[in-house]
Amino acid sequence: QVQLVESGGGLVQAGGSLRLSCAVSGSIFSRFDMGWYRQVPGKQRELVAAITSGGSTNYADSVKGRFTISRDNAKNTVYLQMNSLRPEDTATYYCKGQRFVMQPIDYWGQGTQVTVSS
Repeated sequence: QVQLVESGGGLVQAGGSLRLSCAVSGSIFSRFDMGWYRQVPGKQRELVAAITSGGSTNYADSVKGRFTISRDNAKNTVYLQMNSLRPEDTATYYCKGQRFVMQPIDYWGQGTQVTVSS
């Protein structure tokens, strides 16, 4: 059974940094496309950053130049380095893994809270 476990959230002042981690178990991590999403109450979940199995990345415009997504296939882990944090980055951050078995199959973590104080 595939499991995704996020860690690294917390409370930080504006301008600070956090690094989120998402550990994947139960399947071949290197075959997954991975992504970080965030959600605030009352709003849709939005893509923050994504990285393919081949290492290609893309970012939401709001985080370009501040956030960096990376993966370590040896550790079955994807990271989100968040710098220059702003109060509007406050959200619950979710890790998603996607693999293709005849069709795309998505797996989600439980989420980790990031709160940025002004």
